[in-house]
Amino acid sequence: MRWRGGRRGGGIEDRRGMGAGVAGGGIGAAVLGIIVYLVFGIDPQVTTQVAGQLGGLGQAERGEVGTPEDEAGLFVDVIGTNVNDVWASQMPGYQAPGFVLYEQGTSTDGCGYGQAAMGPFYCPADRTVYLDLGFWQVMSEQLGAGGDFAKAYVIAHEIGHHVQTLTGASDQVRQAQSRARSEGEANRYSVALELQADCYAGVWAANAAAVSGGAVALEAGSLEEGMTAASAIGDDRLSGGRASPESFTHGTSAQRMEWLRRGYDSGDPAACDTFARL
Repeated sequence: MRWRGGRRGGGIEDRRGMGAGVAGGGIGAAVLGIIVYLVFGIDPQVTTQVAGQLGGLGQAERGEVGTPEDEAGLFVDVIGTNVNDVWASQMPGYQAPGFVLYEQGTSTDGCGYGQAAMGPFYCPADRTVYLDLGFWQVMSEQLGAGGDFAKAYVIAHEIGHHVQTLTGASDQVRQAQSRARSEGEANRYSVALELQADCYAGVWAANAAAVSGGAVALEAGSLEEGMTAASAIGDDRLSGGRASPESFTHGTSAQRMEWLRRGYDSGDPAACDTFARL
């Protein structure tokens, strides 16, 4: 994937290296996060709140806001800026989310205490994407999903959740879940929300070059990296076949690949109506 030379927007809060750890009970909370996020796929908003309640976790300080100069920080800045530029071209009045880079754990304004074990997450309360970049290493070494586009797909997916907050889709899902007659029915709404975020990631990829003058663009093999990542984090694959479809909250590997591809092939957010398939 081509990204060097892309526009840098700055405004990233960097909390890395600040030693944000966990207090008493933190190990148990971290294990909980790993089990819940990687096996059951529950919304990270829920896991942060539960971990904060059970773990007695400390509070992170505020980091420096600006443009990170290291390789990983630059990547987040360029890709995040490009994703936001695509959505600004698609949505009049679009407002970009905040970005926080952290290690181990960090506080949020409204979504409890986030930990690296839970993976990247978006907090709608403060409209901020939280990234522990160690997740990329987990993807590459443990899930077999490496490459720049695989990493960019993660960023674009989380910004997709921000788009859903702006459109009201997230609130509509929460309301529908509150009326659901069973856990399986409520989970279907969660799956639709996650698959739409995957589709939105594909929409970004299709339009990345156009808004950047070609500075950010997919190259040969890039889309395959994203498809591999989408497959690696399907509920069926992460559970090793142990979980029932009714418990899925993010979608199967096949579904996640399908909607990422659909967004990329169309380049149109209107093609991402996953709720019509409920």
